[in-house]
Amino acid sequence: MSTKEYDGIIVGGGHNGITLGAYAARAGLKVAVFERRHEEGSAIYTSECTAPGFLHNLHAQFMEFMDWMPFYQDFELEKLGARFLYPKAQAGITFSDGRPPIVLYNTEHLDLSHKSISVYSKQDADTYVDLRQKALDSEDAFSMMMYSPPVQPDDEDPDPGNTSALAYMEILGLPRHYAKGSARSLIDHLFETPELRALLYRMSVEWGCPLEMMSFGTVALLAVFFISVNWKLMIGGTHNLAHAMVMAGVREGMEFYESSEVKNILVKNGRAVGVRLADGTEVRASKFVASNADLQQTLLGMVGEENLSPLWGKRARDFKCGPSCVLASTGLALHEAPAYKSARHNPDINRTFYTVVGFDTPAEVLEYCRDAEVGRIPGIPGAGTWVNSLWDPTYAPPGKHSLCGWFFFPKASTHTRAEWEEVRATYNDRFLERFRRWAPNMTPDNVIAKYFYTPLDQHEEMRMVEGDFMNGAMRPDQGGHFRPFPEASNYRTEIPNLYLCGPYMHPGGGANAGPGYCAFKVVAEDLGLEPFWETNERGY
Repeated sequence: MSTKEYDGIIVGGGHNGITLGAYAARAGLKVAVFERRHEEGSAIYTSECTAPGFLHNLHAQFMEFMDWMPFYQDFELEKLGARFLYPKAQAGITFSDGRPPIVLYNTEHLDLSHKSISVYSKQDADTYVDLRQKALDSEDAFSMMMYSPPVQPDDEDPDPGNTSALAYMEILGLPRHYAKGSARSLIDHLFETPELRALLYRMSVEWGCPLEMMSFGTVALLAVFFISVNWKLMIGGTHNLAHAMVMAGVREGMEFYESSEVKNILVKNGRAVGVRLADGTEVRASKFVASNADLQQTLLGMVGEENLSPLWGKRARDFKCGPSCVLASTGLALHEAPAYKSARHNPDINRTFYTVVGFDTPAEVLEYCRDAEVGRIPGIPGAGTWVNSLWDPTYAPPGKHSLCGWFFFPKASTHTRAEWEEVRATYNDRFLERFRRWAPNMTPDNVIAKYFYTPLDQHEEMRMVEGDFMNGAMRPDQGGHFRPFPEASNYRTEIPNLYLCGPYMHPGGGANAGPGYCAFKVVAEDLGLEPFWETNERGY
């Protein structure tokens, strides 16, 4: 390997790095990926963490971008084993007193969403369906935003992010000032029903949108009306998506090196020229190096501040991760799937893809979020849960079920390792004790085995810094053409030939491959490659 030279080197085998590399290879470049772990995919992976035969997607779960993702279409990933289902009942909330649940259905069944919400408020049902339909009608604009580099400021438009936010308000027919409010205020403006507010609060948090930070109204709209209830289930586990992406890369001629940690990005005469691995091996790149590793690890660690200007060093140090995108996960191997008290009103809640359990009021969701944001383990152990074995029997042995759930949690650095081990040992039991008030069959006898995945685990294993699945807080000063900071938002660094392609870049985290795709387009522009990826049908 030490004698090899590549046109391009990708640091980190996350799905964004694979995306950039596969397109570059299709363009005729010789590309290699160097991955620290034993396999590629990073957070897109599946684990038998509880018991043999029980599959758990501990991190990436909802494949909401499959209809738009260029990589999935261009490389025909379905033929390589990445196949998905689209459950009918998409998102729901159930209640401990057994009152009617609220269930939001997929795009083919907006009438059922209307019926479910109308149990509480016809006005809210009308509003929800109207906004969801408008979002469906403008998906092209949303996908163009996702898969294009952010518009840079100029004299005519000094704040294109604000312009885009106001444009989405106009598309949905909402007052422009909603864009400047918080997710909570927008949801409260639109809907009067506490039960629906509680569900939408939790859905907003799940997609990285803090509830009470100002200027997040547009992000809440995108999370609730564009991304949510568009969720697909990857058959056989989300790892099948990662495996298919790797196979697509191999088919294009990419070379993959696992258990090959990059320690340094080599800079010579002010240009990135290759990498040095942990074992001392040096590998050269004649055209570009791109990093999928986290921002501070890339710039402050691998490049080194001695190779950065004072401005870029400061920008990298100031970049913030968490608290709004920090998750912990539970995995439960079960004899029976949860049977909710609220199912007597609508049995579909027992087969809802994403089910919020543990919260009866919006105030409880707010209390839970405030705990996590100030570094406390939430006193209310509620979660967003999924039981994938209800739709795909490969997730569990015959007749059994596999449950996972996400908790919004404090940043990894807020607790010591010993404290996180205590959380691991106790929080599942607290969750299950509360769970039984909503689903009485969730007794200890129903649980075959359990596992808890802390933010520290995610920080150390998947390098999700602080457990932040965006690898960088989604805040007004770290979004769009400010992400990760203004001087780096076009995926280029101040070091020629060195590019950034991780989830700390636009459009952010999630299994969308957007940062990798946008970074490739910038690399291609710089190298003068023909834009073969453009199609008349897609437009991006």
